[in-house]
Amino acid sequence: MHEQPTHAATGAVAAPPPVGPVRLIINGTAHEVELAPWTTLLDALREYMQLTGTKKGCDHGQCGACTVLVNGKRINSCLTLAVMHEGDDITTIEGLGTVEALHPLQQAFVDHDAFQCGYCTPGQICSAQGLLNEGKAHTEDEIREMMSGNLCRCGAYVGILAAVKEVVDKGEKVK
Repeated sequence: MHEQPTHAATGAVAAPPPVGPVRLIINGTAHEVELAPWTTLLDALREYMQLTGTKKGCDHGQCGACTVLVNGKRINSCLTLAVMHEGDDITTIEGLGTVEALHPLQQAFVDHDAFQCGYCTPGQICSAQGLLNEGKAHTEDEIREMMSGNLCRCGAYVGILAAVKEVVDKGEKVK
């Protein structure tokens, strides 16, 4: 039999955590999920939507492994609450390409051997797509600066830079 937790001093029954429906548009599909208001977007994606491509690295916004696109702009999903993005267009790595048809950035990462362990790669690619959406980075120095929020613990930065630069140089508006 399941017992309700009680407060040790008073014996009062603890209230269940508040949850409510949150409507999230992820990779072009609307989802309604019951979430506590303090659930991060990262945890909503990974734990409730089973979209595990977005990685939990530091959980403090310092590594960029959790980068996703919200309305085309890159954000650290560990630093924002899911309820703040009701109705926003959220794109994860799963929404950028398929196994049969890789996104141009995904193909460039393969072509330039821009990953080793691959843990940071989804965040790197989402950040690079955000960089393309912003249209601000054209030189290698600008790309390095704009991608500096995404860390690669394996040190694959040479390949990452080459991959992003290739897609930037093609001048395509990729989505």
